[in-house]
Amino acid sequence: MAEITIKAQKRDDFSKSVLNQLRKEDYVPGVYYSRGKDPISIAVQYKDLKPVIFTSETNIVSLVIEGEETRQSIIKAIQFDPVTDKVVHFDLLGLTVGESLQLQVPVVLKGTAIGIKDGGILQNPIHKLDVECLPKYIPEHIEIDITNLQFGEAISVADIKTDNFEILNPEETIIVSIVAPKAIEVEEPEEEDILDEDQEPEVIGKGKDDDEEEDSEDK
Repeated sequence: MAEITIKAQKRDDFSKSVLNQLRKEDYVPGVYYSRGKDPISIAVQYKDLKPVIFTSETNIVSLVIEGEETRQSIIKAIQFDPVTDKVVHFDLLGLTVGESLQLQVPVVLKGTAIGIKDGGILQNPIHKLDVECLPKYIPEHIEIDITNLQFGEAISVADIKTDNFEILNPEETIIVSIVAPKAIEVEEPEEEDILDEDQEPEVIGKGKDDDEEEDSEDK
């Protein structure tokens, strides 16, 4: 598993004005949590945080706080701005040797399913799975080979074979499936709306022409 080093600075002032100033300087506030210890408020430059967040792999974060020992951790939670989608806060979870933890691991699909070649549509509703394991067994991702997946078939959690870690999602959870494309419904016209080609349209009424009107007045 890849290990990424991130340098952070401690935060002692939690006022809104200080947080806004940090974000203006392209820092992201966060918190480091470790079981049995007090949380540590930190700030990390956005550019240093991006490789850990925008990836399809699970990475170990070596957190370096000036003057302190390096802490091994993983990303536990990320908060995005609802308008700009920029990261505005993050949480790190400290790793302890010999102590299991729970985390989400990305799902990576491998191959092109036979069912897609037959006209089916691939559905992949689950992109991450909840996993429990020891730190040394944290998988970078969970790879699923869909090459032989045929039309109408699906792969669920129960179909995934794992070593050294446990998937916590229910066994019946569908991860990927091949389904029929949605049919386009065409509204059929009503019978009374159909006009026979040989049928003359009915004349509702016919007004008198000018000559007929003049003759009537003379009489």
